[in-house]
Amino acid sequence: MDSVFSTDDLPPHARYGAWRDAICDVYVNVEVCASDPENYRGYIREARFGDVTLTDILLSEQRIRRDRRHIARLDKDCCYVQLLHSGTLDVLQRGETLRSNPACGAIFSAAEQYELQVRGEVRSFYLELPRDAFAQRFPQQRIPVPAASNTTRGIGRVVTEFCATLASESSRVTGEQRRSLGGQVMDLLALALMAPPEDSGIADASVRTARLRAVQRWIEANLAEPDLSLQRIAAANGISVRYLHVLFEGTGMSVSEWIQYRRLQLAHDRLARGQARSITELAFDLGFSSSAHFSTLFRRRFGVAPRDVWRPPARPDSQTGGDGHLPPRTAA
Repeated sequence: MDSVFSTDDLPPHARYGAWRDAICDVYVNVEVCASDPENYRGYIREARFGDVTLTDILLSEQRIRRDRRHIARLDKDCCYVQLLHSGTLDVLQRGETLRSNPACGAIFSAAEQYELQVRGEVRSFYLELPRDAFAQRFPQQRIPVPAASNTTRGIGRVVTEFCATLASESSRVTGEQRRSLGGQVMDLLALALMAPPEDSGIADASVRTARLRAVQRWIEANLAEPDLSLQRIAAANGISVRYLHVLFEGTGMSVSEWIQYRRLQLAHDRLARGQARSITELAFDLGFSSSAHFSTLFRRRFGVAPRDVWRPPARPDSQTGGDGHLPPRTAA
C-alpha cells in the first residue's frame, strides 16, 4: 500500500496539526478533536481498486464529527466501511450507535451527519465505496446504513480476510485486475449486509477455506525459514495453534506434513528447471536441516534421488564464446 501520511517523521508538537490537515485532505471535511494532542500518533496507507479505496489507518483517541457545515462542502458521495484490527470505535448516525471492534465492522454514509468516537488507539481498514455503484447491489438500490457486520464468521469474515489479502498484495495487481477486485469487494460486502442474522454461519466452510489459503500463502512466502514452527505460523496469522491444526484437517495432512510436501515440490521444480546451483545449497535454501535428510525425503516422495532430476544451470559460456557471442559454426 502507498503511504499517504505518517506522524513518525514529524516533531511531536507538529503531529496533531498535520493529522487534522491530512484527515480533511484524504477523506472529507470533518472536525477532529484528539484527547491527547501532545502525544498524537497516526498514519494513513492507501490502495485503490477501481472505484474502491482501501485504507489502512492508525488513529489515536479522538472524536471525528461531520455536520451540516461539512456536508455543504461535500466533494464525494460515498459510504465508509470500517474493519478494525485492534481497539474500539463507536459510530453515531441517524440516532443509532454502533460499536466497532475486531469482531464487528460497521458501514455508514459520508453524505449524512455522523460522529466517530475513537476509544484509545485504533488500527483499522477503511473501505470507501461509491454510493451509486454500491447501491446497485441492493434491492431498490437502498444501502442499509448505518449497519453492523459480524467479522468473525460467515461472509463478514470472508470480507475482512479478502481486504487483508488485498492490502498485502496490492503492489502485485494492476489495471483491470484492480477494477475487478474492487467490484468483488462491493459484491461481498453487499452479501454480508443482506445476510439474515440467523444465516451468518452459512459460509463457515468457505471462511475456513479462505483462512486456510491465507495461512498457506504465508507459509509459502516463508518456506525457506528453518524455524518455521507451528507457534510462529499461528502467531503471524493471528490464530491459535489449535485452530491451525483445525484448518489443515481437510487437507489430509498435518501442518508439518504440508510444509514438507510443499518444500519437496518446490525443490523438484527448481532441480528440473535448472534453477539450483547445487543440491546441498537448494536443501538449505528450502529450510531442510541437511542435504542427506533432504535426499532421503526426496527419494521417498518421488522415487528418485535429487541428482537424477537435477539439471545444472547452464554456464554463461556454455553456448557462447568467451566474448559472449555464439561460437562460429564449423563446416559440415
